Amino acid sequence: MPRLIENDDTTAHGLEACLDQLGCGFDPGDEDSLANAASALKKLANDRDFLGDLLIAQLQNRHREGGSDSGYGPQSIVLSPNRGGHFLRANIWPSEDEACFRASGAKTFVYGIPHDHNFSFLTAGYFGPGYLSDYYEYDYEAVAGYRGENAGLRFVERSALETGKLMLYRAHLDVHAQLPPESLSVSLNVMHIDPAQGWYDQYGFDLDSNAVTGILNPTSTECFLRCAVGLGGEDALDFAEWAGHAHPSDRMRLASYEARAGLLGLAGRDALWREAENAGSVMVAKEAARRRAALEEATREPAM
Repeated sequence: MPRLIENDDTTAHGLEACLDQLGCGFDPGDEDSLANAASALKKLANDRDFLGDLLIAQLQNRHREGGSDSGYGPQSIVLSPNRGGHFLRANIWPSEDEACFRASGAKTFVYGIPHDHNFSFLTAGYFGPGYLSDYYEYDYEAVAGYRGENAGLRFVERSALETGKLMLYRAHLDVHAQLPPESLSVSLNVMHIDPAQGWYDQYGFDLDSNAVTGILNPTSTECFLRCAVGLGGEDALDFAEWAGHAHPSDRMRLASYEARAGLLGLAGRDALWREAENAGSVMVAKEAARRRAALEEATREPAM
């Protein structure tokens, strides 16, 4: 489960003081940096007025400050810009009794979707009883990432992020399935940002089968590749062919085959996915086998 950080400090400070203490760095792998960030977040969580005052100010100002980049949404409130690889955020967690939950459903708030993270972050319970989580751990390096793969999840516990609780979610280790809190709750986060993290996969899981359900963080690069190949052009096809065999990202390899398969008939797709099975990636090979099986099913004559 996430690393529990004991901190009994009752000192409070506001948002600007928290940002000043954080400075320009937060490295969750460095104990001194982690201790400083935990102290800064704990003291912000001890300020019982700052977030309410901020929200009222925004409501009174009709969100005019900051324009479209203010970072305010239905659940997440960005409290600071990226400063040296970290930013502050507040998350609102509705209970099942809230109108927004009834209107939007559990999945809008990531309830009931077991997942890991491809980044580390500090979190503190700020208001309310806190969302519940069933916590698991797993070995990221042992997982190839194809759908249906056994992830080897190890259950740890179920607990709530109650007010005052401080934890570090560790990238590619901690998995949780969140459940709605008993009543409206709010958490505060110090998010760690690594420019390379978009290339590290974040997975969804099925707890009944202990299996990977898919990758949760597709990138615009994969979309660009599909669009370029779909629009035609030799350069796009040449790049896609190279990516399928040599790109360091398995997701890009898979995207290259998906893009090219869209240009082919059934026989051509089968041949291409057969090639993908031998492209040197376990994840791509398993996904290619799934696609070939689907093609075979689609072409099979219906039973009389």
